[in-house]
Amino acid sequence: MTTNVGGVPDQPQSEHETDQVSQNQKKEQGAKRKRMKERSEVWEHFDKEDLPSGMRAICKYCGMSYKCGAKKNGTSVLWAHISRCRKYPFNTPKDSKQSLLSFKSAKELSGGTSGLTYHKFDAGSIRKALSFMVIVDELPFKFVEGIGFRHFCGVIEPRFNVPSRITVAKDCFETYLTEKRKLKNVLKRCNSRVSLTTDTWTSIQQINYMCLTVHFIDNNWKLHKRILNFCPISSHKGDDIGKEIEKCLLDWGLENVMCITVDNASSNDTAIGYMRRKINGWKTGVLKGRFLHMRCVAHIVNLVVSDGLKTVNESVQRVRHAVRFIKQSPARLQRFKKCVLDEKINTKKGLCLDVPTRWNSTYLMLNAAIELQDAFERYSGEDPHYVVDLNERDGKGSPDSDDWNNVRRLSEFLQAFYDLTLHVSGSLYVSLNLFFHELVSVAVLMKDLVSSDDVDMCLMACRMKEKYEKYWGDPEKINLLIFIAVVLDPRYKLDYVEWMITEIYDPIVASKLVDNVKVALNALYEEYRVSSGNDVNREEVSSSKDGKTPLSPKHKKIEVLKNLKNMAVGDADIDEVLEIID
Repeated sequence: MTTNVGGVPDQPQSEHETDQVSQNQKKEQGAKRKRMKERSEVWEHFDKEDLPSGMRAICKYCGMSYKCGAKKNGTSVLWAHISRCRKYPFNTPKDSKQSLLSFKSAKELSGGTSGLTYHKFDAGSIRKALSFMVIVDELPFKFVEGIGFRHFCGVIEPRFNVPSRITVAKDCFETYLTEKRKLKNVLKRCNSRVSLTTDTWTSIQQINYMCLTVHFIDNNWKLHKRILNFCPISSHKGDDIGKEIEKCLLDWGLENVMCITVDNASSNDTAIGYMRRKINGWKTGVLKGRFLHMRCVAHIVNLVVSDGLKTVNESVQRVRHAVRFIKQSPARLQRFKKCVLDEKINTKKGLCLDVPTRWNSTYLMLNAAIELQDAFERYSGEDPHYVVDLNERDGKGSPDSDDWNNVRRLSEFLQAFYDLTLHVSGSLYVSLNLFFHELVSVAVLMKDLVSSDDVDMCLMACRMKEKYEKYWGDPEKINLLIFIAVVLDPRYKLDYVEWMITEIYDPIVASKLVDNVKVALNALYEEYRVSSGNDVNREEVSSSKDGKTPLSPKHKKIEVLKNLKNMAVGDADIDEVLEIID
């Protein structure tokens, strides 16, 4: 028993009451210990207060309070308040005259002039932009889960929740479906025919792939290039390639195909034959698919030059060994750069080692080495191991003046083929009308080298001319669209084509090729004349079905007169037009 301050003795507590108090204290402590952190992000904008009326959530910006019982009240009311809170700094003031503005550059604005634009947070638009970035920059999907990228997004827009890689993959697929629908509509409304290019290859995982690209001119006369399909195929056989192309065309609703450009593999001949039968069955081919097979000009040039470089002389070998020796060591390369500075060679080209199976890399190596010739000669005097090492190689020595002269002539010869490849490989401009001019220039160059006194260049030109005539020497195998495109060019016409053909081919071959071009040109004109006449007849039939009687020549003349009068055309011009109509 104890005594309190007033001298009244305390009542002794029973053992049961003592246990009851201790249990209550343990429950309170356990409740405090088990209390979890709020998981909703809305609590970043509210403070909790325990009031006699219950738990309340107080807005940090405007002080508005709401009930926030864990079991009775959710967070929907709190989110709704944040979206309309006037003092929340990221909300747009709807009832005021001032809006949130952001600057945009002239390229980003459709009008082409810089100015201010309205900005509002939109998570959907940000996700679309994120999927666009992943597609255009060819980023892996896991890029969005990187720590640095998430930190960047948190700084630039804290309200945006960065999606996972699975969500980004779904967004990219949705973007693909959207763009596919748009392209389908464009191709459906397009009045012109389309051309296709396709190629196949095998990956390091031994999986066969095929890519199909469409080239077309829209109704605004703008050239487009779009990849229609990139898919695995069962094999490189011609029938399998043809079936995959047919499947893709049916999926996209394409029937009006002018030509298909492929390389010179024998399986592609089978694939083109398969597609010719299918397109003729659809009754949408031009002259029963006569111009469907277009051999890739760049691939033929590659075969021609590669075959000629098999007889490369020792001069190229010596230059190649000299470049390889310098690039084998960073110290040698640094010393060579010092020689370039000492010789005051003003060029931005650097040493590059070629790949023997790619002739364009050999041209680039020789072209760069020729401009650095003085640096090579200076380096030979500063590095004693340079000459010793090159004497032990296949070239048997460092390049001398004769070697540099031989390499210079070869480089000038290869430049014509290199420029040809660049011109015909463009995809942002029409290249069909350029093929013939480039082929003529190359044929004349080889014809001159065949009769030259340089034995090495003559032997190489003979091998290249033989390969050239294999693909472009047979009048029955060459695609005549190469010549027809030049005939339709107002700058040249048919006479120019006939003259150039007689310049580069033998008289017998030239005569037959000129006759084939004329026959094909007349047949092509007749094909389009008949098809355009059928279209006019269909329009007249459809107008008669709609209750509209086709106009007679007299009524047509009256309609023309009315239109000319409405356009305020002079009487003299009207008489001239009427004479043309008659």
